[in-house]
Amino acid sequence: MLIGRRRLRLTETERDAMRAAGRFNAQLMDFLRQNIGLGVTTAEIDQLVFDYTLSHGHKPAPLNYQGFPKSCCTSVNDVICHGIPGPYRLKDGDIVNVDVTTIVDGWFGDQSETFLIGKVSKAARRVTQCSFECLWAAIDNLRPGSPVSAIGEAIVRHARKYNYSVVEEYVGHGVGRAFHQKPNVPHVPNAQSRRDRLEPGICFTIEPMINTGSRLTVLDERDGWTVTTKDGGLSAQFEHTVLMTEKGPEVLTLTQHGPQKGHRF
Repeated sequence: MLIGRRRLRLTETERDAMRAAGRFNAQLMDFLRQNIGLGVTTAEIDQLVFDYTLSHGHKPAPLNYQGFPKSCCTSVNDVICHGIPGPYRLKDGDIVNVDVTTIVDGWFGDQSETFLIGKVSKAARRVTQCSFECLWAAIDNLRPGSPVSAIGEAIVRHARKYNYSVVEEYVGHGVGRAFHQKPNVPHVPNAQSRRDRLEPGICFTIEPMINTGSRLTVLDERDGWTVTTKDGGLSAQFEHTVLMTEKGPEVLTLTQHGPQKGHRF
């Protein structure tokens, strides 16, 4: 997904609007977690997202975004990101990342979680745990004015403890009145992320994609969206929308019933 040119440093009023968007998106995720399990199709998850979002007067941001055909992304097992919901029925041992973004009064709340379906393998549980910990390691590594690279540095450092790889081609991003905007938020530090700074008022996502094997990816040319691991290994991801304030990072998409910092899967 393309990153727009616009970069925002939000006023207090705008920050409150982003908080409202994040709060509803977290509410949507808590609603979904009650309905994700064995035998559920990814299309059914997508329909729940569509119906719940519209019934509350909001819009699912992914629907028709740059041609994406559904209201959320559902990425199962070796699918890293941008999985298109369809007839696939979740099976015992699967892991599925559900990525939801909502437009609330013109502002975008964005997050994802990886769900364990039934009795999963040790590798599936471990890569899910690693991705979740990488997200929080990155958040905890931030201060007002931190370089964006502080995110990738923390993620790479933590993933190495598990001997897992970090996807480089797909990144977090600034978010506000646009779905994807500056700054880019790579999960592996690069020259640009060392220059970019997270000043108070900047809102962005952190969404590390962690693979059990190679970091290399493959884009499905048939649908133009689905990204899988090149070696067929498992991939897990967690995402939050974060606002940098004068006091430090504020997570805008915390759920009431989902995994909190320190959770063990």
